[in-house]
Amino acid sequence: MNIRKFAVIAALGLCTAGTAWAKDYKVGQIEIDDLWVRASAPGQSNGAGYMDIDNDAKAADRLLSVTSDAAERVELHTVQTENGVSKMRQVEGGIALPADTEVKLSPGGYHVMFIKLRAPFKDGATVPATLKFEKAGDVAVEFKVKPASHNPGMSHDHGAMKH
Repeated sequence: MNIRKFAVIAALGLCTAGTAWAKDYKVGQIEIDDLWVRASAPGQSNGAGYMDIDNDAKAADRLLSVTSDAAERVELHTVQTENGVSKMRQVEGGIALPADTEVKLSPGGYHVMFIKLRAPFKDGATVPATLKFEKAGDVAVEFKVKPASHNPGMSHDHGAMKH
């Protein structure tokens, strides 16, 4: 096999692998990426879900609600800090998605609250849910369950550290 054929096959393999790894969802002009929840700790009855929502439309939209059989109730929440105390609050009316903007649901901000889990979230599993948007409509998605210790804001790359 010559080098050119090998390069083409390798490039196709990388494209296919990238598509298989991506867990992206699209409804209308809304794209949803990086959906995840942490694995449940023993005795934990609630869980929080996170994602990135990219509204590529020229008009604003709104994430109205999330439903899932994984919990008795699912709500959209945010974290508000008042007098130095952070509290979770349900978002009334959904989460605004301005036109041509990305909104991140992440720890310490907007998130999906799974209340009274029917079963613990297990590392490596998925949690099915349906997102309901005001204009774009509904889309079935899956949240990937990551380890309970998962912290996307922390880097654990010790290779760059001097010892």
